[in-house]
Amino acid sequence: MKNARVREILRFVITGGVCFLVEFAALVILRDKLGLDTLAAVPIAFLISVILNYLLCIKWVFTGDKDQGNAAKMGFLITSVMGLFLNEGLMYLFRVLFGEDQAVLTVFGFTLTMYMVSKALSTLIVMIWNYFTKRAVLKNGWFKK
Repeated sequence: MKNARVREILRFVITGGVCFLVEFAALVILRDKLGLDTLAAVPIAFLISVILNYLLCIKWVFTGDKDQGNAAKMGFLITSVMGLFLNEGLMYLFRVLFGEDQAVLTVFGFTLTMYMVSKALSTLIVMIWNYFTKRAVLKNGWFKK
C-alpha cells in the first residue's frame, strides 16, 4: 500500500510538472506575446493546464478510478474551479505585494520577471490543494452517488 501511494504521488508530481510547463508557456505567450493582462491570461492558461491535468490524472495518476461517472467528473471540475480561484487570488496578492515586471534574473537572453516567480509560487500552493482534493474526488469517493 505504501509503495502504491509513493508511486501515485510521484506520478502526480510528474503530471503537475508537465502541466505547469504547459501552463507557464501559455501564460508567457498570452501575456508577453499577445499582450493580455496577467490576471486575464492566468485563467486561460490555467484552463489549458486543467484539461491536460484531468486527462493525465484519470489515465495515469489515479489508475483504477476512471469509471466513477459524472459525479467524479463534476467533483474534479468543482475542485479545479476552486483551484482556479485560489490561483487567481494568489496571483493578485503577489502582484500587489511584489509587482510584476521587475526583472529577477536574466540567463541566456531569457528574463525571469516577478510575475513568473509569482506564478511558480501560486502553482506550488495550488498543486498541494489539487493533490488532496483530486485524490478525495477520485479515490475516496467524494461526489459518489
